Amino acid sequence: MSTILIVEDEARLADILDGYLRREGFHTERAATGRRALELWRAARPALILLDLMLPELDGLEVARRVRAESNVPIIMLTARDEEIDRLLGLGIGADDYVVKPYSPREVVARVKAVLRRAGAATDVSGTLHAGPLTVDPAAFRVNLHGTDLDVTAAEVRLLALLAREAGVVRSRAELLAALGGLERGTDERTVDAHVKNLRRKFGADAGLLDTVRGVGYRLWLA
Repeated sequence: MSTILIVEDEARLADILDGYLRREGFHTERAATGRRALELWRAARPALILLDLMLPELDGLEVARRVRAESNVPIIMLTARDEEIDRLLGLGIGADDYVVKPYSPREVVARVKAVLRRAGAATDVSGTLHAGPLTVDPAAFRVNLHGTDLDVTAAEVRLLALLAREAGVVRSRAELLAALGGLERGTDERTVDAHVKNLRRKFGADAGLLDTVRGVGYRLWLA
């Protein structure tokens, strides 16, 4: 039975999510503050975190940053405004999905299941991928460039794994979005662009490895 950590300071919303998740067979833990969320995350080691953006003591961004510093546990951010998603992506906090309030509890449960399926599939991938100076190990969520490990998110690993399997082959934004599960949640293709922008920043002088093919998508370009 997978444990889901619900981090939500509105008791009514937390009650609703808790009820729906338990009916689907999940075990749940609940936190109403950012500090309590970190305590429970370390104690319960949940399979996934549902994390509200606006929280007392520590906000959702800070909680996500601290979790990501130690773990690739899937995180679904809960936000009250659609425009916050662009800001969250731009900050590169490494959330696996985003849900805008008001939301359907059934939709949240569906997204929890989808993210857990993707996380499970990622851990089953065997074999390290090599593309020029880049090495991608999907099973270990590890990316190495010129012998140096990069600080990457699980989503970024999934994107790079798809590109590295056939370096030089152009992957459309739709394909890359599907690798993130984006087609399941109806997110537009700006999600992919934001992740690529973050990866180029991390690649530094090798940012050109991630080549844009205008009007189509991206490829790993090793020429």
